[in-house]
Amino acid sequence: MNKTQLIHQIKSKKSFLCIGLDVDLEKIPSHLLATDDPIFEFNKAIIDATHDVAIAYKPNTAFYEAYGLKGWQALEKTIRYLNEKHPEIFTIADAKRGDIGNTSTRYAKAFFEEMQFDAITVAPYMGRDSIEPFLKFQDKFTILLALTSNAGADDFQMLKTGHHQPIFERVLKKALTYINNENLMFVVGATQSDSLKKVREIVPHHFLLIPGVGAQGGSLEDVCKNGMTEEIGLLVNSSREIIYAGNDVNFAQKARLKALDVTLKMREIMEH
Repeated sequence: MNKTQLIHQIKSKKSFLCIGLDVDLEKIPSHLLATDDPIFEFNKAIIDATHDVAIAYKPNTAFYEAYGLKGWQALEKTIRYLNEKHPEIFTIADAKRGDIGNTSTRYAKAFFEEMQFDAITVAPYMGRDSIEPFLKFQDKFTILLALTSNAGADDFQMLKTGHHQPIFERVLKKALTYINNENLMFVVGATQSDSLKKVREIVPHHFLLIPGVGAQGGSLEDVCKNGMTEEIGLLVNSSREIIYAGNDVNFAQKARLKALDVTLKMREIMEH
């Protein structure tokens, strides 16, 4: 999927909602545990109930790796189902990879070619030669961790460097010198909305993936005020608040209602 197709989907659905498929077997409805593949059955039900309002789905690979081979098989079935049934949907592997050249190339092949994801999250700490291998893939996106919402984010991201710039600003500026940097997106946590203005000064045209709205305390209104562009330029992720909205046989319908609630707020913001 290219950027033009992504923007078209956002405008046609009047939504910029990304749903995180972070499946915990201890939290899904108990009746699914009797199925052959509870993780896939849960994901399939959520997708079927929300695909008309979701722009993207973002499985965090740790929630699949934790269950070994069965977890990976469930992830493969999930992405295959999305690509076959809803090819217009943008898919993100929240894998936070990043290693030296040849290893990064293998990571990229695994998620872009073998599993057919549209995008992958990547950690920037090892620099250019750990990121550019991902950027060589046409119509695939590398989503670089820039400014996160976790408690330890200030340990490094806010440290001041030369010219009193915090490290996250240096990361953004350096990333713009990489090959095919038009294939970059950036992760910015919703609770960092005060810094979004600075992020937008540095990367005015790139898409931002925004986790942390809802259960983690981020404000959709603040994120849009400081980060939205004429092309919207945002993928706002919600995971637990949507997928665990219900825990009975009607869990998917309850997830849909929560997704609709978020989407209606997005539509109101887009219209104004």
